[in-house]
Amino acid sequence: MPTITFSSTLHKDKTVYAVAGSHKKTILDIAKENHVPIDFSCGDGECGNCLVKVFPLDRKKRMAHPLTDHEIAILKDMGKVTQDEVDKMLVDDFMPNEWRLACQMVLRDEDLIVEYPSR
Repeated sequence: MPTITFSSTLHKDKTVYAVAGSHKKTILDIAKENHVPIDFSCGDGECGNCLVKVFPLDRKKRMAHPLTDHEIAILKDMGKVTQDEVDKMLVDDFMPNEWRLACQMVLRDEDLIVEYPSR
C-alpha cells in the first residue's frame, strides 16, 4: 500500500496510506479524506488553485498517471511546464517535472511526498 506524506511549511507533515492500484483517487481526494488542507476551487483542473509539488520516494519509479489535457493547459499557463517537457513525457512515460494539480493527479503504486502551499 503506497504512502503519501503531505508536507507544508505551516502544518505538521502527515503521512497516510492510500489504496494501491485503484487508479481512480486523486491526490486531492486523498487529502480531503485525511483532512489535509490543500487549497482548491473547481476540483476539475480548470483553475490551478490546487497546484502542488510531488516527489516520488523512489526516483526510479514513475510519478502517477500522465498529465491530463486540463492539467497541461493550466500548468503551461502558469509557466510550470513547457511544450518540450510535455512532448518528452509522452515519449518517455515519465513526468516532466514535479508540478501537478492535486485534483488531476491520480495515484499509482508509489510512495510520494506532496508539498502544498500554506496560507
